[in-house]
Amino acid sequence: MVGDGQDRSPQGLRVVGLKKRFGKLAALRGLDLEVPWGAIVAVLGSNGAGKSTLLRILATTVLPDAGHAEVAGHDVVTDSAAARRSLGLVLGDERSWYWRLTGRDNLEFYAALHGLRRPAARRRADELLAAVDLAHAGDRRFDRYSSGMRARLALARALLHEPPVLCLDEPTATLDPVAAASFRALVRRQADTGRAVLFTTHDLHEAAAVASNVVVLAAGKVAAKVDDRPDAAQLEAILIEAAGAASLDPR
Repeated sequence: MVGDGQDRSPQGLRVVGLKKRFGKLAALRGLDLEVPWGAIVAVLGSNGAGKSTLLRILATTVLPDAGHAEVAGHDVVTDSAAARRSLGLVLGDERSWYWRLTGRDNLEFYAALHGLRRPAARRRADELLAAVDLAHAGDRRFDRYSSGMRARLALARALLHEPPVLCLDEPTATLDPVAAASFRALVRRQADTGRAVLFTTHDLHEAAAVASNVVVLAAGKVAAKVDDRPDAAQLEAILIEAAGAASLDPR
């Protein structure tokens, strides 16, 4: 199971009292969040709720002002290198691909950046192309991939170094419903292997479809936590109530 061994910790992700301010804007205001091993936790919120700031802190590209966050037990500030090794990140607006290279070439290049030698990089690329149902398109140029294929390749790249934790920032935002459903099925497979998965979205139906637990963010803090696979109608009512309360709460 992914996550066993020396990086095994009680939670895949743990965030306590996280705060971050950009000038006069308080992006995060004392955020608490946990993602258990083998679970998919969806973070739901409107634009500006703090979802992307949270992921940037977990990815160690932004420092928090207060509180702390752990990825597979590694503090993102004091043990940032280990935290990065433990995290696979998928962004919905990912642009850092080599468009004239094939999907396989792209994966081999990024595998090399993770320290894999050429034979090992080729094997890992082949394994992941098969895992995300792209074996048939591995030798196709990236610029000829559909949006759904690009999302699956992004997931493959996030898995190159076999991280125990995955964070996905609105990865299906540009996908059609069929491609989005296929991608969510791939994400569920990752949780089934024991990975902890954090999935941010503003899509009510997606949050209900992909996650066992949903955390609703509003104005940089947790407005509600919903367990036991909530439906979209329930989430809509919670989100509307949270947004209304947030509008009365100055940041």
